[in-house]
Amino acid sequence: MIRTILTYPNPELKKKSAPVTVINDSIQQLVKDMAETMYDAPGVGLAAPQIGVHQRIVVIDVSAKDEPPALIVAINPVIVHAEGEAYEEEGCLSVPGYSANVRRHASVVVKGLDPAGNEKTWRAEDLLAIAFQHEIDHLDGILFVDHLSPLKRDLFQRKFRKAAEEKRGDK
Repeated sequence: MIRTILTYPNPELKKKSAPVTVINDSIQQLVKDMAETMYDAPGVGLAAPQIGVHQRIVVIDVSAKDEPPALIVAINPVIVHAEGEAYEEEGCLSVPGYSANVRRHASVVVKGLDPAGNEKTWRAEDLLAIAFQHEIDHLDGILFVDHLSPLKRDLFQRKFRKAAEEKRGDK
């Protein structure tokens, strides 16, 4: 089932998520819904808080459009090692119509559980490393715009307010 993606400035996006303690049928269904929602959007990643569920679950697929899907499901993901630096443009399904360059680690090692409850380690570089960091931030109530410099964040907020006013018909 495709779920509604919460968008900035919804306060639910700023809440920290709780660890998953039991992987049951409802968690399995949530994972399926998250993947379906992400692919429908379309996006390369989605964290459970983005659909209003405060559980530590992310889905990611950075495969190219002409490649078969390569879905990663990480439950209770934790970055255990990070190195290097990347400065790439990011966007977010919860911040539609806006993108900005964000400083991240170039490679990460993430540990968590797969949907069967097995411990898993993912070694990620480039776009996958950025996606893991971006989605794990969501689990802690952090949006990519929170990583911007104060000046860029202020410009984003002004642009956002102006767009919201225009949408309502304010002048």
